[in-house]
Amino acid sequence: MLVPSGRLKAVLVATLATIILVGIMAPAGTLAKDPPGLSRFMAAIGTVESHGDYQARNRSSGAYGKYQIMPASWRAWATRYLGSPDAKPTPANQEIVAASRFRALYAGLGSWRRVAYSWLTGSSRNDGWSSIASRYVTRVMTAYRDRVGTKVTPVAATTSPVRRYSEKSSSIAYRGTWKSASYRGYAGHAATYATAAGATATFTFTGSKVIWYGPVGPTRGKAKVLIDGAYVTTIDLHASSFTARTAVFSKSWSTAASHTLVIEVAGTAGHPYVAIDELAVGN
Repeated sequence: MLVPSGRLKAVLVATLATIILVGIMAPAGTLAKDPPGLSRFMAAIGTVESHGDYQARNRSSGAYGKYQIMPASWRAWATRYLGSPDAKPTPANQEIVAASRFRALYAGLGSWRRVAYSWLTGSSRNDGWSSIASRYVTRVMTAYRDRVGTKVTPVAATTSPVRRYSEKSSSIAYRGTWKSASYRGYAGHAATYATAAGATATFTFTGSKVIWYGPVGPTRGKAKVLIDGAYVTTIDLHASSFTARTAVFSKSWSTAASHTLVIEVAGTAGHPYVAIDELAVGN
């Protein structure tokens, strides 16, 4: 996680981040549903962590970038939010990953003070904070309050390289029985799901990259993915614990062109659910 020198020991925090933070919450909402003060909070964290330096590196822990994200956490979060564990920590990617994590944490914790504490320690506890953690939270919240009334560019306006399509988009054609499920962790607080083998969702788009976001968990099954009529892979959405929003599939091309993505439900025995939370297209 985040470990500038002089704070908590790197090994302890890295372990907490890997065990707790990677799976603590699912991202909440789309940009229109961002929690209040998200960009102000991100600016505050960035200031406290690195003085806003995207190339800052902690030599003892390996934490890197504006938000001082630990390497193990970066790979997990890059997989979830960027579609690849090998995505580079460019400034734009750092902003996307950090914003996604902060949305997720706020959805579960409900206040920026608790999000700041969790960002440092990996814990969601509400009291009994150490003096080190309390001082860190105070610094973050002071920086956050200092930005009241200032004009802050929304995170996604400059960093998001994709166009997002909700599960209700007219660009998605459904065949078979698909139903809607509501949950605060989904983009727009809703997703579309199917359980019967052969149910399909066909998405036609123009771009150089496509990402399918959806939930994984104990009730989730398999789905075939076809691109432009050709079979690409079978995605297994089954997991030991539920995560509302994950980049479960992505595909990139060297140039933008018209493509068709088909998601076909396999009807996995005992855990057949396949859901679409959102589809994203890169230019």
